[in-house]
Amino acid sequence: MNHEHLRVLVEIARLGSFSEVAKQRDLDPSAVSRIVQSVERHLGVRLFQRSTRQVSLTEAGSTYLSRIAHLLEELDAASDEVKSTEQKPSGILKITASVAFGQACLVPLLPEFIEMYPDVQLELLLTDTNVDLIAERVDLALRVSPHMAQDMVRLKWFDAAYTVCAAPSYIRNHLPISTVEDLVSHRHVLFGYPQPQSLWVVKDEHGVEQRISAKAAIVSSSGLAQRELTISGVGPALMPIWLAAPALQSGALIELLPHCSITPSNFSGTAWLLYPNRKFLPSKTRVLIDFLLNRTEHCWNRKF
Repeated sequence: MNHEHLRVLVEIARLGSFSEVAKQRDLDPSAVSRIVQSVERHLGVRLFQRSTRQVSLTEAGSTYLSRIAHLLEELDAASDEVKSTEQKPSGILKITASVAFGQACLVPLLPEFIEMYPDVQLELLLTDTNVDLIAERVDLALRVSPHMAQDMVRLKWFDAAYTVCAAPSYIRNHLPISTVEDLVSHRHVLFGYPQPQSLWVVKDEHGVEQRISAKAAIVSSSGLAQRELTISGVGPALMPIWLAAPALQSGALIELLPHCSITPSNFSGTAWLLYPNRKFLPSKTRVLIDFLLNRTEHCWNRKF
């Protein structure tokens, strides 16, 4: 049976649409329908229930697709393994990261990687949606989260320090912030929606720890928006160094309480590299992982 036909079935199940699969593959929708009909005739069962509004799997279709998806993954791994023994890293390499994290930590590194490995074509998916790596056929994910799928292999990339900072205009026009207690009297630009990172853990230079609750001027689901609102003078903000670094270096933001270590209580700053738990790691993925591991930690875990 044609392997590409089986891939079409998997994509229909994932997207729930014949027309969307046809669009992504630049095929006529009737060609996709013929592929499905051909496989169904071969198996003697109906795989999909069709209606004018949606496409869904039958019970037989669900059983069949759950098996062939794994087999196609193994087939891809076998092909990659054979190619890697004869060729330098090549092919399409799909990477995903959140928008702010990807733009700050990944994008600046990619030109060098592309120059080193010209036969690898990168596909960069920056999204704040938690992408299913298997369904979307993603080779490598960059995540800053303590919650990981159990079927993923994860490698620690770096630990990021945090900083509380504010715009020079805000500092000029508001009460000074020289102690931890001063933070409580200000309204901050908080990250995290719908649950803002409002509970902060503070350690002074002597290691004495206390927790404070930060009041919000605004809560943002976007790290990039948090940074821009802070630069515009809306209020102070607690953000990771990798996000604040350009503005701190340019003077658009100024660090507050540099003698203290301040972190959100409900979030880890650890950055991870994740990839599907396969028997074989393609060489294109392996060289990117090695490249990233050699180019980050000294940049993002220090304070300015």
